[in-house]
Amino acid sequence: MLSLQEMSDRLEIHDLIARYAHAIDDQDWDALDRVFTPDAVIDYSELGGAKGNRAETKAYLAQAMPNFSAFQHLSATTRLDIDGDRAKARTILFNPMVMPHDGKQQVFFIGLWYCDELARTPEGWRITHRREQKCWSFNAPEGMLP
Repeated sequence: MLSLQEMSDRLEIHDLIARYAHAIDDQDWDALDRVFTPDAVIDYSELGGAKGNRAETKAYLAQAMPNFSAFQHLSATTRLDIDGDRAKARTILFNPMVMPHDGKQQVFFIGLWYCDELARTPEGWRITHRREQKCWSFNAPEGMLP
């Protein structure tokens, strides 16, 4: 049986993962300050994106995301391993995106995992390291993904 602390930790981490998805979909880059530690490493490179700390990632997203006319981030089935004030999580992401391509709007889909390392901070749980691990893509414009 889970203790109250374990239940609280799990709920807080699930909420953190949801807050990330909403921050990206709302293009609210400052909301990422409540998701990642200042020195977090965020690695989107496996899908052709940037790798950097929180500030660098916010700048990258502010430049990259307006290239898409629509997108959603659906996070699901998070596996959590909590060890005191540290945790590891692996979360499925289903990500439909729309972008202009060859003069028309093209919808494509990406399936990936977020591989996260987290820490309990005075402000609550925060992600200290996030790596996107590609699983599959469908209908992505040529040259869009490695």
